[in-house]
This record gives sequence, structure tokens and C-alpha cells, in this order.
Amino acid sequence: MTKSVPLSPFPTLDDVVLKGKRVLVRVDLNVPMENGRITDSTRIDRILGNIREISSKGGKVIILSHLGRPKGPEPETSLKPVAVALEYELGRMVSFASDCVGDVAKSAVNAMRDGDILLLENTRFHPGETKNDPAFVDALAELGDLYVNDAFSTAHRAHASTEGIAHKLPAFAGRTMQLELEMLTSMLAHPERPLAAIVGGAKVSTKLELLGNLMRRVDYLFIGGGMANTFLAASGKAIGKSLCELQLADVARKIQADADAANCQLVLPVDAIVAAKLEPNASVRAVDIDHVGENDVILDIGPRSISKVVGVLAAARTVVWNGPVGAFEVPPFDTGTIAIAKVAALLTKVNALETIAGGGDTIAALNKADAYNDFTYVSTAGGAFLEWLEGKLLPGVEALRGAKAAA
Repeated sequence: MTKSVPLSPFPTLDDVVLKGKRVLVRVDLNVPMENGRITDSTRIDRILGNIREISSKGGKVIILSHLGRPKGPEPETSLKPVAVALEYELGRMVSFASDCVGDVAKSAVNAMRDGDILLLENTRFHPGETKNDPAFVDALAELGDLYVNDAFSTAHRAHASTEGIAHKLPAFAGRTMQLELEMLTSMLAHPERPLAAIVGGAKVSTKLELLGNLMRRVDYLFIGGGMANTFLAASGKAIGKSLCELQLADVARKIQADADAANCQLVLPVDAIVAAKLEPNASVRAVDIDHVGENDVILDIGPRSISKVVGVLAAARTVVWNGPVGAFEVPPFDTGTIAIAKVAALLTKVNALETIAGGGDTIAALNKADAYNDFTYVSTAGGAFLEWLEGKLLPGVEALRGAKAAA
């Protein structure tokens, strides 16, 4: 589904001549690895177009990224295997430097010709990366003439390669970053209404700011997953042995009251799939939300709740989704999440709904439902996507905004 978006308020690749320039490109290659093998190449796939464009326009593409949370140089979090995968996906040579600063990096950059592609080693091998150390920022900036940030998923961190360099070099949003910012801005700041949100996950405590911001923006807010149990308990419902944050009952009641005041219709499950415990192919039953037994564990929404969410989707023109509505990793407790994903995807395909989703669990759920490619936009960002929805300013984005005059 195609949505028209406004011109980017940030400097982009359209605003710069790349030929002959050393272009430091911050991407997110923090890919899942097992025994040195990449198990999901989604983040690699997202950046290919941006790298190809810079290279085709004669820029020297110098790629920066982190991988994992190393305490220093370590083989398990080296980006060298990623260079091989990137080379395969691009179908052309990608050089690799065993450090991201210093003589090794300088020599590798000096050997580049226009259009060449070079991946530098994990920026987090140096403590100055996460500390945004000025000396480390200078060492990185010394390698480039321009800086392109194409990693929205790391934009919530004020690190050297995500924020610091943008103050040292002319800075631009890469195509992936540009699309993410345009989609999020147009769909959330100026959405087609009615606007609905589906928020799931385990705990209310991790999404308080998200709920607070969304209920001031959306017309419908459906809360599912373990989070819903806290709201149900706060309204006097018995939830058996289900996951719950009873200490947040007052907070849940306030959120419900604030939603009413904001003319946001807050929707909770009306029935549930329960079992004695969370295990594959457990013996389950569907119960009305008023009839959860004292030994029951709520692990998914029930059929009537699915119908309520489908009704919300049918009434809406735009939906934002973060978090599964059940323990979707373990069948049969994936039924609710998959059903919602399939209906949302179908409505998107027939131009009845615009859909935006984000967060690791949400992406996994969409893939499981074979609905990923049918959503209007799926953000691969986790923390950055959440903080954007919460209304927070992201350091990596704000650095680009401030860079416009310098560009």
C-alpha cells in the first residue's frame, strides 16, 4: 500500500554531491548470530539500497556499525562475517578493516577508489563509542568528508557514531532513515483518522510513557498481552495465576480515566484463552473474562476479543501496533496475534487501512503470520521506535535536524 509522504525535514542524499567524497555511513548491522552465522538478514536487506546509491554516485562508502555489547575486541562480535554476507547481498566486493579508527582504518580508507565499499570493525570495541567521547568522535570524523545516518534503530542513543559525528561533518539522513522518519511523521503526526493503536507485551511498567502518549493521539487503544491483566485486575476482575503488576493497579485506573477524558476508547479483552501453565500444545479453554479460575493462567485473547479487535481495525483508517497480544512464541497461544495480523494485512492490501508496526516481537509475529510484507510500514527499530511513539526526542534524529543549516 502506498502512502504519499511530505518532503523530509532533514537533509538527505538529494541535498549533496557524493562523487569523490569519503562518506561515513552509520547503519545497523546488529544482526542475530549463531556460531558465526547470521540467522536473520532483515537489517542487512534494509540498507542495501542506500549503500548502492552512494556507491553508484561515486561516493566512497565507509560503513560504521556496532554488533552486540562487547567489553572490548572479541571474535564473537566481530563484523567480519557480516562483511561477507553484505558482499553476497550486494553482489560486489566489500572490503573489511579490522579497526574502525587509527592507522588500520586510515590505510583502508586511503586505498579506496570512488564507488568502493568498506566495512569498518565494530565501533563498540572502543569504550569511546558508547561514551560519545570527543576524542573518539574526532578519530571517526577524520576518516570522512560527509556523514550519513541510516540507522534509525540506534537513533535513541547519543553515541559517537550515531550522534557525535553529526556535529563534526555535514550530516544527512540515509534513505532507510529518511523513509522511517517520513512514515512515522506522516502516519502518527498527521494520520488518516480514525487512528487506532494495538499495544501488547508482558508488562505495563515498560510502556507507561507509550500508553500515556498514545491515548492523547489515538481514537481507539486496544491493550493485550500480559499488560491487559494488570488493567483487568485493576477493574476488579479475577485473573487467576496470570502475569500481573498489581502494584500498578492505581496507575492502570488513572490511564483508563485519562483515556476517557481524552475521548480515547480503551478496549480490553472480554474473553481469554487459559491453561494451567505456559507450555507447547497445552490443554486450553476459552473463558469469559469474568470466569477466569483461580488456577488459570491467561495466555492469549479469546475469540470474542479477536472479534472486538477486528471491529476496531474495520472502524479505523490507520493503526499502530507494538507488541503481541498473547504468548505467541508458544502454540496455541499465537492464535490471537496471528488472527489480528492477518486481518490487518488484508485490510491494508485492499486500501482500507494503513498499518505501521515495530519492535522485535511484533516483527516476529508478523513474519509468523506471513503478514510482514503486506503492512504499510514495518520498523525494524526496537527502542527507537518505542521512544518515538512515546513522544521523546531521539539524539541521532535531532543531530540531523540541527545539521540542516550546515548542510
